[in-house]
Amino acid sequence: MDIFPPENASHWKQRAYRIIFESDTPAGQAFDAVLLVAIVLSVLTVMLESVSQIAAQYGPLLRAVEWAFTGLFLLEYIIRLVVVRHPLAYALSLLGIIDLLAVLPTLASLVMVGSHYLVVIRTLRLLRVFRIFKLGRFVGEGEFIVSALKASRFKILVFLAAVLTLVIVIGTFMYVVEGGQNGFTSIPKSIYWAIVTLTTVGYGDISPGTVLGQTMASILMILGYAIIAVPTGIVSAQMARPTPDAPAFKQATCPACQAIAHRNDAAFCWHCGEKL
Repeated sequence: MDIFPPENASHWKQRAYRIIFESDTPAGQAFDAVLLVAIVLSVLTVMLESVSQIAAQYGPLLRAVEWAFTGLFLLEYIIRLVVVRHPLAYALSLLGIIDLLAVLPTLASLVMVGSHYLVVIRTLRLLRVFRIFKLGRFVGEGEFIVSALKASRFKILVFLAAVLTLVIVIGTFMYVVEGGQNGFTSIPKSIYWAIVTLTTVGYGDISPGTVLGQTMASILMILGYAIIAVPTGIVSAQMARPTPDAPAFKQATCPACQAIAHRNDAAFCWHCGEKL
């Protein structure tokens, strides 16, 4: 398979491309595992830094760890741009933009200094949680789940339509029975109560006060337990169906656009037509 090169590409670029973009080699799998751990730890650092008690005691340490992860992700981003065939195409791709967002907020704090910028910096630093979206590149079975959801979409739509009809009918009924004295001041607000009750969330901000209303609420709660299982059963049944004719996929990544999930017998990328 023609992995990265033009033929004049240096050996280290070819090897780096295989490690970073191909996950069907031991080195590639090890790289993915290290990157996965780094992403999880970096997100955990952001979360801990948002806790005032922890930040007060370990603030300098957390900031040092944050800068270490920023340096790591910046190095990874630069290497990706260097080894791909079309750096600009990768930089403008979804994964490329996410990779940039993983390092941009922390780097921006070096430039945006001054008291009147502090609020902006604090807001920018929240964007570091975009790193968690980088986890998507490790979900190889995502296509299987998406296919099951697509195949079940009409059944799910019918189910949602039935649920919507149910909450509208019950919400209207409760508006008539309870009235404004118990918080059911309008039909939309009564429908909101029906949705909260049907999903078994139960905020408690509105509750029926009449016997008939409480009886209806009890029935709706019991229905909620049964209804919640329906979409899960629809998708699970679709996922359990045998697919003997489904094509086998290889984990090769297109050297031009980084598309994945190519058929084993594919010679060209399904997305951009690049030779594999």
